[in-house]
Amino acid sequence: MTRAVGTILLSLTLTAFAAGAQDFNLVIRDHRFEPAEIRVPADKRVSLYVSNEDATPEEFDSTALKVEKVIAGRSKALIRIGPLTAGRYEFIGEFHADTAKGVVIAE
Repeated sequence: MTRAVGTILLSLTLTAFAAGAQDFNLVIRDHRFEPAEIRVPADKRVSLYVSNEDATPEEFDSTALKVEKVIAGRSKALIRIGPLTAGRYEFIGEFHADTAKGVVIAE
């Protein structure tokens, strides 16, 4: 294979991969999730990039999503979910459940 063909194939592969990626950002600030509602495509696997801006840890917890992940203060985490059928999937910050609440809506 020539270098030009290899470069074209690599470019097409990376473009296809990027087009299929479904990434969403979530921030923990003042013991709250921002945004508190995330809309994701149904029947697709997605990635949530969670940035905890608080000095204290928080646990992303969701029975509906089958996820429990502690995120240290001032750090980031990646949470992969899905594919999800259409519906609402609630989550909380277990260490501050009174304020840290959110929902993933698959549609």
